[in-house]
Amino acid sequence: MAIRADMLVMNCTRLLTLAGPSRPRIGDEMNDLGEVESGAVVITDGKILETGPAEQLNAKYDCPQRINAAEGIIMPGLVDCHTHAIFLRPRADELAQRAAGVPYLDILAAGGGIYSTVRSVLAAGREHLRWETQNRLDAMLAHGTTTVEIKSGYGLNLETERKMLQIAGFLDRRHPMDIVATFLGAHVVPENMDRAAYVDFLVDEALGELKGLAEFCDVFCDAEAFTLDEARRIFSAALEQGYKLKIHAGQFTDMGAAGLAAEFGAVSADHLEHVSDEQLAQMHDCGTLAVLLPGAALYLMSETYADARRMIDAGVPVAVATDFNPGSCPCFSMQMMISLACLKLKLTPAEAVTAATINAAYALDRGDRVGSLEPGKQADLIIVNTIDERELACHFGVNNVRTVIKAGKVV
Repeated sequence: MAIRADMLVMNCTRLLTLAGPSRPRIGDEMNDLGEVESGAVVITDGKILETGPAEQLNAKYDCPQRINAAEGIIMPGLVDCHTHAIFLRPRADELAQRAAGVPYLDILAAGGGIYSTVRSVLAAGREHLRWETQNRLDAMLAHGTTTVEIKSGYGLNLETERKMLQIAGFLDRRHPMDIVATFLGAHVVPENMDRAAYVDFLVDEALGELKGLAEFCDVFCDAEAFTLDEARRIFSAALEQGYKLKIHAGQFTDMGAAGLAAEFGAVSADHLEHVSDEQLAQMHDCGTLAVLLPGAALYLMSETYADARRMIDAGVPVAVATDFNPGSCPCFSMQMMISLACLKLKLTPAEAVTAATINAAYALDRGDRVGSLEPGKQADLIIVNTIDERELACHFGVNNVRTVIKAGKVV
């Protein structure tokens, strides 16, 4: 007698389960996508019940809802583990400035860049910000992203940082996507404020006041942002308050931030265009993931991209994300990041898919719940209009996703 279940997703050319060890994938493991030819996925109560050959599962289960993959590929929902998605409008004027040769850090030092977005977010009403963010999440979901991290950091005062994190929490409860909130009060020092006083504010007040609204604490440790000593102090206070840690490291200069991430057991160090072999060894030893953001390097017209192959060879687990934000990467497509991971970071298509799914899930401490299609995990999967992951990587600039299933429901 057939077993009752809610949904059967079948008739694909390839099922990419990403099944594997209960940890981030490293080295050549990133090329193993857990492929099942002509596979299927059985779902019940929003969870994955079983994966395997479609012929066997079709006979074994009685499912009232059957989803036809129509010869596409079935794979895990994409996980975007680094975004700044709460803002009003992109900073379109800065693109022309950079095209004219003005570096990003010069724009920031002149009061543009992050400061420009801070001024607009400070002036924005809560509902306006929420509406803009919700529309972006709708578009991200339609492009296959089922879990997303969202940082604060465009308020730089207690009231506005709280507003941003509350919007993230509200949308996590109301939107189909899972949202992981990160407190990034240490984005830049506010204009016309003493930097020592601002670090004191973060350590002595903000981290405690906001700890119930954010899971992670992040620090932008780079030129024109925060020093290594300041980041160390903020990390120490964040750990005492129960935050997990992330860091913006080595985007423009190597200040040793990746090593600091390893020292404090941070879940991830992000960007890493500039990082030493010694720091990579430290990241490997403590299990800190490298989150690479090729979209930011592309949009900033940089000639320097993260050396992903060096990281993989060092045994560091690599994830990719969009860095979706209004100024340095106004792109929310994780599909595009898979393409850029191949074109600019020199990953194989299989490595890029791993970096955008299971490793990205571990970069949010969600690897036990999402990022792969394994029994007991949340049923987050997408059906893609390609025959394999290579075609997904090469067919860039379009939405290849046909169907999104989030927690067992077609959305």
